[in-house]
Amino acid sequence: MKGSFVAVVGPSGVGKDSLIGFASARLAEADWLRVVRRVVTRQADGGSEDHDSLDLAGFAAAERAGAFALTWEAHGLRYGLPIALEDDLRAGRVVVANLSRAMIPTLLERYPGTVVVAVSADPKVIERRLAGRGRETAGSIQRRLDRQVSDHLPANTVRIDNSGDLEQAGLQFVQLLNDISRA
Repeated sequence: MKGSFVAVVGPSGVGKDSLIGFASARLAEADWLRVVRRVVTRQADGGSEDHDSLDLAGFAAAERAGAFALTWEAHGLRYGLPIALEDDLRAGRVVVANLSRAMIPTLLERYPGTVVVAVSADPKVIERRLAGRGRETAGSIQRRLDRQVSDHLPANTVRIDNSGDLEQAGLQFVQLLNDISRA
């Protein structure tokens, strides 16, 4: 495949979807960019990412039918990236997706040229963002903050701190995507 896969990873609340949205808005006219819309077994609401929803049975049926390039489970939900992303990769596009860190080894095996972008933020910022979503209790937020996840990230991972102003981190991400598109 001649395109580039860009996997955006990091803990909940670091602003992965905000960064992706910022870049998508700034690069709206770029025909070389595709942002993958995930399929999640959670109903869409104002406090979560823009995604397609399926119930568990529908997700399992879609998975059996080969509708997904990648699937995983996290926090009691199933996630999938539609197989159509491979059409964009074959067309030479830069394909961006929010992905679980645990999926990176599988992703790199399937799409060896993947660029991994690890987004981080100060724990107090993460706590405030998670609380602002209104989806979790204080206890579940604390468990997320206390959770230690082995990154499985390659040495060439690009790291972006999104603790402050979204524009600062967003412009860094936009520059990265522009650089990848020209490579």
